[in-house]
Amino acid sequence: MAAVSTPLQTGAQAPAFTLKNSEGQDVSLSDYAGKSVIVYFYPKAATPGCTTEACDFRDNLNSLQGAGYSVLGISPDSPHDIAKFAADESLTFPLLSDPDNEVAKAYGSYGEKTVNGNTFDGTLRSTVVVDAQGNISHAEYGVDAQGHVARLRDTLGV
Repeated sequence: MAAVSTPLQTGAQAPAFTLKNSEGQDVSLSDYAGKSVIVYFYPKAATPGCTTEACDFRDNLNSLQGAGYSVLGISPDSPHDIAKFAADESLTFPLLSDPDNEVAKAYGSYGEKTVNGNTFDGTLRSTVVVDAQGNISHAEYGVDAQGHVARLRDTLGV
């Protein structure tokens, strides 16, 4: 256990990635070059905390986009599972599949966690904001799903 990844620091270059979306198409961070993007990591689609957070992003998407931010959600779920999650919750931003946790590890969003008394390694709830130049402008780890987007909007001045 204890395969903890290193959190990213503000000002660092965001690690490049290409992952499959819910339709099985490749989506890359480079697709957002010149734009600001909120990359948030969530442990498992359709679980209570992840649903709360995803719906919070959905409900605030217009204001985030109006301020120039795109949103990408990343989890270890399969494209099929994230497609069902997106459909069930009417999510209108891309969800990406990171089945080997490689991107989560690169972003410092992977490590030891305890759920219902069981300790294991997995995706940690976190949010990283990448600026238009591809650098980290904000990184938050150990995110509480409840009220997260409101706190993030305060931080970003949105």
